[in-house]
Amino acid sequence: MSVVEVTTFTLAEGVSAEAFLALDTRMQTELVPNRIGFLRRTTARHGDEWLVLTLWASEDDAGAFQRDTEDDPLQVEFARLVEAGSLHLTRFTTLD
Repeated sequence: MSVVEVTTFTLAEGVSAEAFLALDTRMQTELVPNRIGFLRRTTARHGDEWLVLTLWASEDDAGAFQRDTEDDPLQVEFARLVEAGSLHLTRFTTLD
């Protein structure tokens, strides 16, 4: 069974969609795909609400990414662009 990680948030005041998407592209091409257990990642938007959907091979892989990259400059910048308190992360285990 794999893990579907759903992260929702709003951007911090003054952060443009273009600035966020430039950083998100770097996250998606430089940081995330090099991790053990990474399967797929996509970003979506509905009005002011954003969603990042990431598929991992296991809960351990998802957790390891979160622990191992919390001080990575790209991850720190990602957090800076997100409105404080708006980020919500949930992991779901697939049933197939």
